[in-house]
Amino acid sequence: MRLAGVAEAVILAWGWRKRLIAFAAGACGALALAPLDLWPFVVVPMTVAIWLIDGAVGTTAGQRFRAGFAAGWWWGFGFFVAGLWWLGAAFLVEADKFAWAMPLGVVALPAFLAVFPAFAFGAARLFWPASATRILVLAAMLGISEWLRGHVLTGFPWNVYGMMLTGEVHLEQVASLIGLYGLTLFAVAIGAAPATLGTGRGVGRWAPSVFALIGLAGFFGFGLWRVPSGASPVVPGVKLRLMQPNLSQDAKFNGTHGPAILEKYLELSDRATSPENPGLQGVTHLIWPESAFPFLLGRTPGALSRIASALPPDVTLITGAARAGEALPGESRPPIYNSIQVVNDEGAILASYDKVHLVPFGEYLPPVLGTLIRAVGLSQFVSVPGGFSSGTRHAPLAIKGLPPAAPLICYEVVFPGEVTPRGPRPAFFLNLTNDGWFGLTSGPHQHFAQARLRSVEEGLPLVRVANTGISGVVDAYGRVVASLPLGAEGVLDTALPRRGPATLYGRAGDAVFAGLVVLFLAISSFTRRRRQRT
Repeated sequence: MRLAGVAEAVILAWGWRKRLIAFAAGACGALALAPLDLWPFVVVPMTVAIWLIDGAVGTTAGQRFRAGFAAGWWWGFGFFVAGLWWLGAAFLVEADKFAWAMPLGVVALPAFLAVFPAFAFGAARLFWPASATRILVLAAMLGISEWLRGHVLTGFPWNVYGMMLTGEVHLEQVASLIGLYGLTLFAVAIGAAPATLGTGRGVGRWAPSVFALIGLAGFFGFGLWRVPSGASPVVPGVKLRLMQPNLSQDAKFNGTHGPAILEKYLELSDRATSPENPGLQGVTHLIWPESAFPFLLGRTPGALSRIASALPPDVTLITGAARAGEALPGESRPPIYNSIQVVNDEGAILASYDKVHLVPFGEYLPPVLGTLIRAVGLSQFVSVPGGFSSGTRHAPLAIKGLPPAAPLICYEVVFPGEVTPRGPRPAFFLNLTNDGWFGLTSGPHQHFAQARLRSVEEGLPLVRVANTGISGVVDAYGRVVASLPLGAEGVLDTALPRRGPATLYGRAGDAVFAGLVVLFLAISSFTRRRRQRT
């Protein structure tokens, strides 16, 4: 079938056929995400999105909005089901408690998230021009809806559409200028460009596709110019050892396993990997993953003493750990924080960072919904009575022997523009995480891809240590210097890359994205008025 025939079939589809087309097209978008990174598949969901909105007809503005909203909801539902199916694995870690609620993660959450593209489709339909500039309208509306998804109700910017263009290191470098949301505008516009090949007439129907190819070539050329040909320089005198224990979740959060877990960490941390790397000798900083222990490290002197006896002189341990704060007057239980703690070779905790951006339903229950959720037998996944408390501010972490670090725990790293503390620019990102909840699925690959993009946006290297993987070091251009694969046990010895030059996005944030949205809508409005005059 010719492309014009495909376009006509989509535009004229109705009822369950249209819903099925929208769902399938949205689901194809997940092929452009990690771990497959088949970025040319961005064309399928975005091109079909244009035709779906073309077919969202009605005699009134309200009818057209509702028709666009419905098409967008099914499109978004397909995208989020295909991209987030792996969330179901978390419900099976303690299957006796949570398996019955799996549909909440794999169906209900995608159904809610689909409301954002649904509003984008509906709003786009209200301003829908008959010309090729409707591609820019869709890009602007989906860009706005994705920004809102990243901020409303604490935000969930996972698999933002711009991630479809990040599978190739040179192609993603434009994020250093415009960030993930700006990249989303171009991902939508480039992906939707072939829509006019099925609906346009004459030579002009080729124009969007030609511009899209020029844009891709420009992005790639910018990446070739920006990324140095050689390896990044490193911070002198620093040798990091990353420890990835690959512990199962049921063992990791069982208090009776605490002593055995600590011994496993210490044995693995001192393991020889080569004649040049015989163990902890020569290492300056040993790094363990998020929530490393099923106990409060700061209130377990025996564990600190054991760590001190195992660390060679002048070796510093950086580890994830739950931390107890001070109980407020009238409260019987102190607040518990998900923290990064710095321990010296004498077993003293020198510094801590408390996670600020907690995971709803994973680390705490939202106050508005908490009572209702408990009434149906649910609790947060992490077994901390009352849930974790949030840190007060995202502050830099001072670590002896290292330049200033921007600490990020778990999914704090997926929030573009919110990963660097206020004040002097840090030298690197320190991301400790535990993706063991999600097993050997695409989830940890997507998490690593988003963490890597923060390095591109901000021009800062990334040191990432995960319980089950992916652990590794990324330079300031998003290039993976060294890594341990998902589901592997091991240690990784590596240097710390130097930070790169400050980026436009690091200085201006999403102001560039906002300017691009205005530009896209202005071009479409100008073209629409010009066509009306002629």
